[in-house]
Amino acid sequence: MKKYLTIFFFTLFISNTYASIEDNIIKNLSDIKNISFEFEQNINGKIENGKCTVEYPKKIFCKYNSKNKILVSNGNSLVIKTVNSFYIYPIEKTPLNLILDKSFLLNKLKNIKGKNIKKNVIDFSFTENENEISLFFDKKSYNLIGWQTTDIYQNSNTTVLSSIDKNINLTKNLFKLPKQD
Repeated sequence: MKKYLTIFFFTLFISNTYASIEDNIIKNLSDIKNISFEFEQNINGKIENGKCTVEYPKKIFCKYNSKNKILVSNGNSLVIKTVNSFYIYPIEKTPLNLILDKSFLLNKLKNIKGKNIKKNVIDFSFTENENEISLFFDKKSYNLIGWQTTDIYQNSNTTVLSSIDKNINLTKNLFKLPKQD
């Protein structure tokens, strides 16, 4: 009997701890207005890195370390600009539309269970609009530390975040879309 009580209380303790981690992740995300981070991105085996700033909802500015590449969203459109190219997309057509929508993320996190994938990482995975999305959170800081998406064309994108700063002062025109040269 003692053995069963020990197992019961241990299981109860683990599930309560796990639930509080999920609650803390949700609280941490809800308190964030903006974040700045360094990133490493792997798109179908092609590695790029740089620095991004996100302001919720749906605004992002990323400067890549190579090729004078930037990615900017003003909340409606997404521009990817390099020295030789200029692409503009409606943000709704990209997985970033969901990843940069804090209200959407909070609702998803409240309604799905996270999975432990590494010692300090919890993964929340879901499918939305034919996009498979996994969000990775640090179990100690409760910060978003990356995501993985697979779009309808089976393009895989894994982004890992580091050096995360939250709720910083932002430059006024940071999310202004660049013009095509």
